[in-house]
Amino acid sequence: MGLNSIFKIFLPKDRIFYDLFEQVADNVSLMSKKLRTMVYEDDFDKRAGIISQLEDLEHSNDELTHRIFTELGRNFITPFDREDIHYLASSLDDIADYIYASAKKINFYRVNPNDSGIQKLSEIIENICEQVRNAVGELRNMKDMRLITESLVKINSMENQADDVFDMSIENLFATEPDAKEVIKKREIYQVMEIVTDKCEDAGNVIESIIIKYA
Repeated sequence: MGLNSIFKIFLPKDRIFYDLFEQVADNVSLMSKKLRTMVYEDDFDKRAGIISQLEDLEHSNDELTHRIFTELGRNFITPFDREDIHYLASSLDDIADYIYASAKKINFYRVNPNDSGIQKLSEIIENICEQVRNAVGELRNMKDMRLITESLVKINSMENQADDVFDMSIENLFATEPDAKEVIKKREIYQVMEIVTDKCEDAGNVIESIIIKYA
């Protein structure tokens, strides 16, 4: 009997880690969709309502992440390396944190989100978070490596796209915006949104490490 077969015999029967990770990834994907909806909303108060929903989802993810860490301390046998569980939970939590931070900064700075850079980054964030959700969902069985690999490749590609959009948005901002305060505010929003995609790539790297070890 191979090492992987022996390992699978001792997997937790309830697969609690998979359940928790999938809930977190679902929340992250939902948050990305709400962020995109928000940046196309002109009304400040309606945007504030969406931010409140994002706050609830971010708090829910904090609780789920805490449960993952609690289960990590409680279970001797885990579905994959304890270090990878910790890294994946942390990276998914970071994605949620930065999505929420992006939304908050838009209203805090009273920036009109009708901006090509903000809206394009929100589109990339929605798409890359969906690929993270897909990859996390495939960890439960790891039967179709092609699906996971495709998602990981897309995550990497979208993170590169976000870098390009960020660079072009900054260049355009300095070329066309005469108000220095607006430059500072929008640049910070671009930066936080771009960090969301960096965190998605971090999650993808952890997932890649997991499948290399156990697929």
